[in-house]
Amino acid sequence: MNCSVCSAELEEGAQFCGVCGTRVEGNDFLPGANEQGYEQPMVGFIQAISLGFSNYINFQGRATRAEYWWWTLFIVIADVVLGIVDSILGTGFLGSLFGLAIIIPGLALGARRLHDIGKSGWWQLLWFAIIVGWIILLVWAIRQGNRGQNQHGPDPRTTPRQ
Repeated sequence: MNCSVCSAELEEGAQFCGVCGTRVEGNDFLPGANEQGYEQPMVGFIQAISLGFSNYINFQGRATRAEYWWWTLFIVIADVVLGIVDSILGTGFLGSLFGLAIIIPGLALGARRLHDIGKSGWWQLLWFAIIVGWIILLVWAIRQGNRGQNQHGPDPRTTPRQ
């Protein structure tokens, strides 16, 4: 049996296509597909980190909630670990270096997340509107993205990832 999205050969009993990630069940694709394609499996922790760094300066396109929140968890864990290491070493060098390394991919991911709900990436400037801006951005980050294609690109939940 071949995948209807990418035509790759499917292994017997596979739940997902090994090439494009399209969900399959037995010989039939699962119901719930819409006109844009089949729902892709949710991005995992490691994949989200990989996507964050591989799209280092990519401010175009869209990012799912899972990609955004796994990246956020990675940042929190790394900050805690590096804070402990820096306190043991008596420096703030590692945490500062890490902060500089992730600022651009973090902004790029934030812009792609805003694109997923149909907003411009420039709305990230609300970070400067203390409290009120933070609440608005938090609500938008929690919100499910637009179904189907929008002005920023195809739906990342139904489009196979590269």
